[in-house]
Formats: sequence, C-alpha cells, structure tokens
Amino acid sequence: MVTIEGIRRAREMLKPVIRHTPLDYSTTFSELAGNQLYLKLENLQKTGSFKVRGAYNKIASLSEEEKARGVVAASAGNHAQGVAFSSTKAGIPSIIVMPEGAPLTKIQATQRYGARVILHGQSFDEALERALQVQKETGATFLHPFDDPRVIEGQGTLGLEVLEQLPDVDAIICPVGGGGLIAGIAACVKAVAPHVKVYGVEAAACASMSASLNEKRLVTVPSTGTIADGIAVKKPGSLTYGLVEKYVDDIFLAEDIEISHTMLYLLERSKLLVEGSGASALVPLLYRRMPIANKKIAVILSGGNVDITFISRIIEHGLIESGRYVRITTTVQDKPGNLNRLLTMLAEERANVISIHHHRISPRIVPGQAEVEVELETNDQAHIERIEQRLIREGYPVNERM
Repeated sequence: MVTIEGIRRAREMLKPVIRHTPLDYSTTFSELAGNQLYLKLENLQKTGSFKVRGAYNKIASLSEEEKARGVVAASAGNHAQGVAFSSTKAGIPSIIVMPEGAPLTKIQATQRYGARVILHGQSFDEALERALQVQKETGATFLHPFDDPRVIEGQGTLGLEVLEQLPDVDAIICPVGGGGLIAGIAACVKAVAPHVKVYGVEAAACASMSASLNEKRLVTVPSTGTIADGIAVKKPGSLTYGLVEKYVDDIFLAEDIEISHTMLYLLERSKLLVEGSGASALVPLLYRRMPIANKKIAVILSGGNVDITFISRIIEHGLIESGRYVRITTTVQDKPGNLNRLLTMLAEERANVISIHHHRISPRIVPGQAEVEVELETNDQAHIERIEQRLIREGYPVNERM
C-alpha cells in the first residue's frame, strides 16, 4: 500500500543519498507555453534520473536475508543505474537485464555502478520476462521498476520537494511509462494539496496507460519504437494503474518529432541535456494542447541519460527543421570560373559553406556539366528560399534539397 506516511519516511531515508534537485523558473519556456513554467531538474539527479529514489528506498526496505541473496531487475536504462548504484552502496550484488537496443551509455554506466548486465530482447517487456527467469534461477530479490509500493513511495518524494519549493504550484506534469513516477507524485500531492492538478505525458508510440484508462482495464499495446525509450512500456503496472486512475487528472500524448524538437530547445535555450522521456513532459505545454493558461506549473524533467551520438542526430535534425542547415545539389557548366561564381553568389546571400562536393559523373548531368553539392549554414527557412530563388534566377537548377 502507498501512503503519504511512507513517502515521508522515504524522504528521510533518501536525504543523505540523493540530490535535492533545483526547481528552475524558465522565462523562455514560460513565454512559449503561456504559463509560468518551473523545471524540476531530475536530469541532474545522481545516476542521471529520478529512478534512484525508488530503487534506493526499495533496497533500504529489504530484510537482511533478502539483501544477502542479491537483487535482480529489468530496465531500459535508468532504473538499471538506480538499482546498480543503490545495491552497490548497500554492499549487495545486482544483476540487471536490459533490452539489446538499450543506449550504450546506459549499459556502460550500469556496469560502472557495479551491476552485472544481461542484454536480452528488443523491449523492456522482453527484458522483464528474462529478469523474472533469472530471479527464479538465482533466488535473488526482484526489484520491479515501477509496480512496487516502496518504489512508488520513493518516486513520490519528488512531489514533496516540488510542494516545498513552490507552495503555490497549480499543476505538476511528468512523463508516464509504467506509471511509478506519476503514481507516487499524484498520491503525495493529492494527500497534501488536493487542489493541485497532476498531469501525465506518454509517448504516442507506446501509450499503454492511456489505453488502459480508456478500456478501464490493464491492456498491452504494441510499440512502434520511440526516442523516449525510458517510457516505452507496453503494459502499465496494476498498482500504478489503480493510483493513476484514482489521482491523476489527465494524460496527454507526445509525438517523437515533438519530443525531438523539445530536447533541442532544452539544450539550446536552457543548456539542459534531457533525454526523450524527460523532455516529453514539456511537449503538450509547448504545443499548447493543455487546457490551462497563466498557471504556475512544475514540469518534471525526469532524466538526462542520452547517448551522445544520438544527441548529434537530434541537433542535425533540428537544424534542418529550423532552416539553419541545408544541402543543395545543382548543376554548373564544367568550365573554369563557374564554380567560383557559384560560391561568390552564395557568399553574397550570406550563406556559410560548410562543405562542397564536385562530381563530373552523375545520372542527372551530361558531358560538359558538373554536379555540385553544397552544405550550407543558413538563418531560417526564408533564407533558404531566397538562396534557391537566386540560384534558379542565375541559371543554377536546384536538383535536390535536404
């Protein structure tokens, strides 16, 4: 059973272990969302996410016999690191089963915290099945990532912190996967300040909690894959489902392209590295899908464990979407001076040439011509349009644009 007393006990248990993360007011995002937004920076938490709260609280509650057998868990990454950190700190061994496609940074971090990692399956749910098998084989204590009262109470300490940091908060918004985080926060908030709204955000590609609420029973949904891998759970927990149904005011969906843009906004405008699952909480606010305005809202940025190679792709994609990068292929006559004239024209249009490739053989050109591919740094989509119009006016066809 999850209680406010249990959440308060967890708070005392966690005080010497975790960080009391900042609740940072964002002028930029407040203006974009039409509300007063305060970002709860759990991406700065130990192990890089809120998950250490629930993991440590659960491990601290184990009997000496249970600790002696060690622990086993399944995770897409953040719960794994929380369990590895917490079990090592408690001096007990841990085995973590992670999906084969888990980000390399999360796998390596889990190993560095002291856990033995087993890679199995293509999703969290498949990893969970394997973890349960390992538990039976070894006799280790299984630590569920979300459907456990002590885990939920650990996550609920976030609710206490937000209420202390912003006593007049109107709403709290957080990501939803299996439901441990929102269940803990909602149980806490509705016990202490029942007037405060609690909203969740799921990845549209794997919205199992929304589907279950709509069906009024636990359902399993197919997952098409999402950049918010931390909340890609095909079936919520029975305990978390009950708490969400009772306490949560509404749940919204976030598309992957929206999450991607929000990750880039956070990185560029607030200098915050936030993973897809954490950034999802901001999406319905930035895209004005929530029926609230001019309210004080705390947004839980739940984690910051992102593979750096993935971040580079997010940045590149964001630059293309915003019109700050373009690749254009055109045709020139293969004669001295023509390439120089093309580059001079691009300079006149204030486009910065990042790279240039010159080809004399291509299915799109005839002998006597050359195909030129230029990568340009630009200001926005209007700037790109001006460059294209100038190219066409000057006799340079735009064969391809990306």
